[in-house]
Parts: sequence; C-alpha cells; structure tokens
Amino acid sequence: MSALAGGGLALGLYEQPFRGAFAAAQQPPGRGGLSPHAFLEIHADGTVTIQSKNPEIGQGVSTMLPMLIAEELDVEWSQVRVEQAGLDERAFGPQFAGGSMSTPMNWEPLRRVGAAARQLLITAAARKWGVAETECSTDAGKVVHAASKRSLGYGELAQDAASLPLPDASTLKLKDARDYRIIGKPLPGVDNNAILTGKPIFGIDVKLPGMLYAVYQKCPVFAGKVKTANLDALRGMPGVRHAFVVDGKVKATPIVDSDPGMEPGIAIVADTWWQAQVARKALKVEWDFAAGSEAAPAMSSQGFADQAEKLLKEPAAHTIRTYGNAETALKTAAKIVEATYAYPFLTHGTLEPQNATAKFDGGKLEIWTTSQAPGGGRQLVAHQLGIAESDITIHMVRAGGGFGRRLMNEYMVEAAWIAREVKAPVQVMWSREDDIAHDAYRPGGWHGLKAGLDAQGKVTAWQQHLITYGQGQHTAPSADIGGDEFPSGRVPNYFIGHSTMPLWLRTGPLRAPGANAYAFVGQSFLDEIALAAGRDPLDLQLELLATVPDASGNSRLSGFNAERLAGVLKQVAEETGWRNRSRKQGTGMGIAAYSCHQGYCAEVAEVTVDAANRVRVNQVWAVADVGRQIINPSGARAQAEGGIIEAIGHLNLEITLAGGRVEQTNFTQYHLPRMRQTPQMHISWRITDNTPTGLGEPVMPAVIPAVCNAIFAATGKRVRSLPIMKSGFSLA
Repeated sequence: MSALAGGGLALGLYEQPFRGAFAAAQQPPGRGGLSPHAFLEIHADGTVTIQSKNPEIGQGVSTMLPMLIAEELDVEWSQVRVEQAGLDERAFGPQFAGGSMSTPMNWEPLRRVGAAARQLLITAAARKWGVAETECSTDAGKVVHAASKRSLGYGELAQDAASLPLPDASTLKLKDARDYRIIGKPLPGVDNNAILTGKPIFGIDVKLPGMLYAVYQKCPVFAGKVKTANLDALRGMPGVRHAFVVDGKVKATPIVDSDPGMEPGIAIVADTWWQAQVARKALKVEWDFAAGSEAAPAMSSQGFADQAEKLLKEPAAHTIRTYGNAETALKTAAKIVEATYAYPFLTHGTLEPQNATAKFDGGKLEIWTTSQAPGGGRQLVAHQLGIAESDITIHMVRAGGGFGRRLMNEYMVEAAWIAREVKAPVQVMWSREDDIAHDAYRPGGWHGLKAGLDAQGKVTAWQQHLITYGQGQHTAPSADIGGDEFPSGRVPNYFIGHSTMPLWLRTGPLRAPGANAYAFVGQSFLDEIALAAGRDPLDLQLELLATVPDASGNSRLSGFNAERLAGVLKQVAEETGWRNRSRKQGTGMGIAAYSCHQGYCAEVAEVTVDAANRVRVNQVWAVADVGRQIINPSGARAQAEGGIIEAIGHLNLEITLAGGRVEQTNFTQYHLPRMRQTPQMHISWRITDNTPTGLGEPVMPAVIPAVCNAIFAATGKRVRSLPIMKSGFSLA
C-alpha cells in the first residue's frame, strides 16, 4: 500500500514469507504522521520513519528489522527514526517474537519493502528529469543521474513517488552484500538511550488518564476457586475502589493448555498499585483447592520423581521413532553405557513481571501489552470476554524480557476483564510472587539411556526412554521430544520412546524449548560414551556426524545439516586448542554442540572446581552458524552472550511442587545468575551460504552440557541431574 502522508511517501508493503507476491492496497492521504498500515514514511526533509513490526522483548528486532528496510532503501542510518508498529497482521504479516523466527521470516520480505520504495523514488526522479530509469542510481538518501551530474534528495521526490503504482515484486533488484552500508555494521539498539535514562518505554510505564491499578490473586493450586474472602474489609482500605471474585474460565486437566485463559481469582482495584498490593496482603481467603481437579492438590516433585523411577524400569509406553533393532544390538554389544538424566521445572524469571493495560469504552477495547504473541492474545481476549476481535485494538509495548513467557497471554485477559467490570482504564501488574507461582513452566523430565559399543568403540545402538508429563501418548505443552533427536539417523540401531504422567499444571516454551533440556541429556551422555570408548568426545561426535546408516534420518525430519554442526565443532576446537587442552587438577574443559531453530552452535567451557565443590565457569567459547549474514553484529553478540548467561543460570535453578503448589516465591529462593558468575565469553561466527536465521535460542542449549562435561573433566564426577547441587556442586 502507498499513501501520501505529511507531504512525504508512506509505504507499507508486506510480502508473504517465501511466496513472492506483494499484498498492496491504496490508502487515503493522511495528515502529518504515519498511515496505520505503513512500514515507512519518507518526510519532506529526507528523514525516514520506519515501523518495527514485531514485539521487542530485548532481542533487538526493533533495530534489526528496520535495518533491512533502510539498507535496501539506500539511506544513511542517521536519517532513520524507528517507531513500534501496532498489531495489524493484514498490513505487516505475522507479528510475534518466538522461535528465533524474526530473522528468517523477514530477511527477504523487508528488504523488498526497502527496494520497492527505492524503485518508486528512482521512477519519480527519472520522470522529473525525462531520462531512462536505468540511467539513475541511488546513494545515501538521494537519486543520482550520473550523466548530467544531477541529484535529488528523497524528501524532494517523496510526494511524486507516493502517486506511483507499486513496482512488480519480481523486477526488484536487491543489493549485493558487498554494497551493504547498514547490514553487517554493529549498531546500538534504537532504545538504548531511553533505557539508560529511564524513559517510560516498558509495559509497566503505560499511563492513561483516569487509570486505576489492579492486582489479581489466584489460588496457589492451579484452577482452585474462592470459597470465602473478606472483600468488605478490603473495600474500606485506603485507595481501594473495587474488590470482587472472578470465577474464571479454566479447569485443571491431566494436560493443561499453556495459555488456557483467566484462572479463578480475586481482583483488587485501587488508585495505586501499592494500595492494591497492601490490600491484597490483608486478604483472608479460603480456597477450594480441588475445584479444578481433585488430583491437583496432591502433586509434588518427590511424587513425580518416584513415579518416574518406576516407569524407567518398564518399557516405554509409546514409540517415537525406531529403526534397526536397538534391543538386540545392545545384547550383542561389546560394551554397554547406561545412565539416567533428569532436569527440573523452570520458571521464566522475566525481570519485568507480567502486565497489561486495558481500556473498555463503548463496546470497544484497547490493550497495551508486552505480549510476544499479541495476535494470539487478542484472540484469547475475544474468546474469553465474548467480543469480536475487530473491536479490540492492540498496542505493542517494549517488554523487559520474554524468554517464551509472553507467548502466553492470560494477563491480557485479566486486564481486559477487570477494565470492563469497573468501567475505567486499568493496569494489571503481577508481583514477583505472582510471576513465579503462576507461570507456564519449562517441564521437567527423566531420561533413561543405553548405548552399545563395538570392540572398536563405535556406537552400534542407542536406546532412550523419556519420562515426561501428559496423558497417554499426548504430552504436555513443550514436554514432547522429536524422533530426530541427535544421534537419530547416525547410529545403526536406534529407539526413542516416552511414557507420561498426568500434570495439573501449566507448562510452556522457555527459550530454546526442548533443546534447553535435551542438549544437556544427549551431549552429556555422548561425553560418557566417549570416555567408555577411550575416545575424544570431539572425534566421536564428528564420526557420528559423518555417518548416515539410516537414510530416513533426521535430515528428513528437521532439515538438520550435519556438515554445519561438524563445522562449528571443528572451529571451536581450533579456537580453544581443544586437542592440547590443559588437564591440571581442579580445572577442566568440556565440549558440546547442538542445532535448534535453524542455527548451529558448538561450545567449549572451562571451569575450576575448588575443594568445596564450588564451580567457577571461567570461560565459554561459542561458535555459531546462523547463515551467510550477521545483520547487526552488536545485537547478535548480545543475544549470544545472553544465551550463555541464562544457560549458566539454569545450572543453579529449579521449581519444585508440594501440595499442588509451587514452593519458590521470589528470587530469594530462585537464584538468577549474578554478575560475578558471568564468564569471559568468546563469540565467533562461522559464515555459510545459508539464509540468515535468528540468534535468540541457538547459542543457549550446548552451554549446559559443555559446563557439565567440564565439571567431570575437573573432578571425575558426572552431573546427571540438574540443578548441579543435586550432584554436590554449587556455582561460585
């Protein structure tokens, strides 16, 4: 779509990913400011405003995505201003932050947006000069006619360009990478100054005229309901305007949806958040814990561990993938390696708790949200409140962290529901205790593993039994495992299956879902196998990656590229001097590699373990292959370092259940990593001829097994259960 707005060119083009056709429509002229459907506006003074289409949760997309448009538009970055777009997927295409998908989904389409705008400007200039378009070129915000030495700034051409029809997408010529002036250059985040100076840019900073503040107290056992509460006493407290019970729309089942909607609870609405929170502390409520499910109050971490121990002694109830005959091959193996690995529930721990602001007026609803999936949030709100999606306007606000938590949107429903009830704008903000006690947790799990080796130390069989949460063959959200889990397709006899346990609790994706746990299991066990075979773990991995005994292996199932994973392994080994590594007492190095979210990463960790078993992660080397182009090296490095730090935090963290409720309440019991625990980080890129992909997740999974393998190298003691305190270690 193109439109004249404020005397300039406003252009909003969206090419459906990988489909090759523009969706375009004419928009009427606006008056100063952007068309709500426009990607960019070129102003009369030559400055350019670019809309950042996706939610910004700290992954840098509000800088990276506009860079793609600006590059092909051919302007200087100093000419660009970036604004956050609202939710309009008809104009902008999919708008979400998850799965490291912002880069691969937008790499081509957004460059074509910039290229289309550039072509319109060239056409306008050529017509003004009466010359062929082929005689014109662009340079840093102007169109140039070299033969006559004439040039016109984009601002001078914007109005004429706005009246032209859109160019055919197939005729657009994108820049050669050698000519990039923005892509590939390290640029600071567009919000850096606002963050450092405390500007109100986050969800909790939203302020509306007449706005009230709400807290929402839910039962500590999922889906429990209110029996009695002293609401009259609360209504008389300072600043309190409303206090009422909400029945909610969810029920506990053996598999709870990661985003089921609004749980039962009590809403307390006041003039300030603190007044609402003080009133909540005076709340006396009797809960019906079994209202959601009679089984929910009986849940405990110890109970699940006991069930898992019994299930691991039995055959897997459900087969995920099998080929060859792992059972027979294990019976004839020269050596068998066997181990059980376990990892706990984790919460997301976003530094900005969940929040949303809502205004309900005249049957129309506006929501200001930090959601990673605002479109899904709008659908959920519409369903739960019984209103049309077309009557809901979503404003996206920067979030203080996401990590997958904000893919769920129940806090949006809470704000909308309460705002409609009290007939005033309302901001719902969770406390830290709310955030930890009512998450959609990374599910825990147990893996029983067996590997068979022949006389030469080659892996002949792999058998893996996952105990996870769910019912029958159906697993809880983010608790499943694929049949392509490495070394699937790389050993001659393979079996992977699972057995499930009912869970009346929400689970959901956490940064690098699945991979954040399965890398620890598989890469640690491969280190054990290498030791049993008397081989270097690097050599064992490279041998497996070069072997394809099953032609229908994981290359068919996930697009896995063994050469790319082998490439990062070789590079990190070279950069760390792996084959000549130090083996002095108390210090060790570990290696691991993993592929997820279309990226490939290998890592080496160096640790020191003192006499009290305190672990200091000294250094981490990471080599990542995310394609042919690092769009913003500054943002890319920040994402890689953030993934390493978060993974180190996972070594020390767990969520436990007792009596159906989460035992941890705040960061005093859920210890996020401290600055002193941050290692020296060495980040390198392996550039390959593949489409650029995201970096929010690929660097994270291999860190944990690399550190755990390094702990073994330093102490001779294997970490098979997380957090590491279960093996007698602690982070220094």
